[in-house]
Amino acid sequence: MFILMQHLSKINPSKTKGIFHFIVPVILIVLFSGCNRTRIDQPEITTEELSQHIYFLASDSLKGRYPGTPGCRTAARYIRDHFKESGITLLGDQGFEYFKITKDIKDGKHNFLQMGNIPFTKDSDFAPMSFTTNDSLTAGIVFAGYGFDIDEDSLKWHDYKNVDIKGKWALVLRGDPEPDNLRSPFIPYSKDRDKAMTAMDKGAAGILFVSGHEFDARDQLCQLRKNIFPVSIPAIQITRKTANRFLSGTGKTIEGLEQEMIKSRKTESFVLPGKVSGRAEVIKEKVSTANVVAMLKGSDPKLKDQYLVIGAHYDHLGMGGPNTTSRRPDTVAVHYGADDNASGTASVIELAEKFASRKDSIRRSIIFVCFSAEEMGLLGSKHFVNDSLIDLKKVDAMINIDMVGRLKPDNRLEIGGTGTSPLNDSLIKATPGVAQFKLALSPEGYGPSDHASFYGKDIPVFFFSAGAHLDYHTPFDTPDKINYDGLKKVDDYIFTLAYDLVNMDQRLPFQLTGPKEGSGISRRGFKVTLGFMPDYTGDEKRGLRVTMVIPGRPAILGGMKNGDIITAVNGRPVKNIYDYMYRLAKLHVGETIAVEVLRNDQKKVLLIQL
Repeated sequence: MFILMQHLSKINPSKTKGIFHFIVPVILIVLFSGCNRTRIDQPEITTEELSQHIYFLASDSLKGRYPGTPGCRTAARYIRDHFKESGITLLGDQGFEYFKITKDIKDGKHNFLQMGNIPFTKDSDFAPMSFTTNDSLTAGIVFAGYGFDIDEDSLKWHDYKNVDIKGKWALVLRGDPEPDNLRSPFIPYSKDRDKAMTAMDKGAAGILFVSGHEFDARDQLCQLRKNIFPVSIPAIQITRKTANRFLSGTGKTIEGLEQEMIKSRKTESFVLPGKVSGRAEVIKEKVSTANVVAMLKGSDPKLKDQYLVIGAHYDHLGMGGPNTTSRRPDTVAVHYGADDNASGTASVIELAEKFASRKDSIRRSIIFVCFSAEEMGLLGSKHFVNDSLIDLKKVDAMINIDMVGRLKPDNRLEIGGTGTSPLNDSLIKATPGVAQFKLALSPEGYGPSDHASFYGKDIPVFFFSAGAHLDYHTPFDTPDKINYDGLKKVDDYIFTLAYDLVNMDQRLPFQLTGPKEGSGISRRGFKVTLGFMPDYTGDEKRGLRVTMVIPGRPAILGGMKNGDIITAVNGRPVKNIYDYMYRLAKLHVGETIAVEVLRNDQKKVLLIQL
């Protein structure tokens, strides 16, 4: 340490102000924590302790806290030890709830596809699907339309009705016959994996997916995705060129079949000539990671077996790179994740400490949990609710804290889930301290963070966030950029709300508000994007607010700015995210569009080339 300090003393301070702001707190953590624990100074939430937690969690040594790595395990131990020192009871295996994740997924060495004597090339003609089983099949082919078997009162579509699929390959189109309808009734049935399950149930021994031109004009083969459970038959995606080779002799093409079904809204199913031999193989590398879980027992004899869950995810993107959700996929560097979500993790640690100092006045019990693998698809919270250490039926509410470290000067605080109980909205507005914030309330319980897992189990939720910023999912989300005074202000408010929740006489009644899973917007194969992050809260009634424009993308090149409110695209109105996505689906690469925005209450028209 002495040598390090000598080296730092030789650096020109005028050029290293940011470096010292970042390094010195980390040095202090090492000096005072040693190999064991940092002493709790006081039970109150303080900016000093919040800073200490964030600088440790978002330090170079933890290397971005990617699940399954030493840095992530160090972060988990740090959280667990703070819980233990606060005096709350560790659950699971000494505070850890372990589960397996897929660290990496790769093509196997034995993938092949062949029709007669004609071989096809992996990665240019075909590729295995992420959810495939590792198996081979030589069999005939049946074209089975979109692969649907839908029998609802308002929607009926049976692609397998007049064909014998047993023991054969099912060749199906991806997507559905309403590619531009964001609220299509087909959306719940359009997932590739669901279609594979349907084919399997109908007796298919394998499935081949192909993208029609309307679904994906580029005809790209899907990249392998981690943490998708396999089906029991081989699943392969093929290009339109490959599929049309299979169709030769029938007088039909994939493009023509897709257009006919979109136009007629009727299925097309028939047997193809010849047989296809193929094998799909993917290799998954599994590693272990853990949620960190502890409980503060309530004092009320009648209410102590009911729970409030306060949680945040502590993982991040590690070193980034092309196989993560980094917004700089070409840059391999530490993705510190100070705001996302060391800020939320630090908040949970401080809230646990403060509640522990008031344990005698807590009627219900509180579960404090820091989730792993949120960035990989809410895996930690999904594991928690599906294999829970507690009885979920006794959970009254869940508070999720994600990205609360960048409170802006206007004090805008986003709170999701306000409609998941009829009491949520009034509780939020009645909690002391609320007047200092400009609230952006969203009723939906589903969202891109761990509260969605609890909402899916009929539990009322509160989702706190200070919003997105340009450093989101990049190496520039560093501790020196956190608004620590703002973070403390948010945490003090959350404490007051949580304190009221654990001491209420009655339970919060659950209320369904929106779907329990994604709406399907992100599954549509959009041809273009403008390049900005929208405000999903819906509190702006005049149009769609632009939270953040992304450098180098069409929106910013066309003059769009943070805070603009999109009111129309090509003269057609936009009132919300759904309107915008509908307009977006009809645009094409190279097109120049007119986007009308409100900026400081003045109307402007931006010409944006896609």
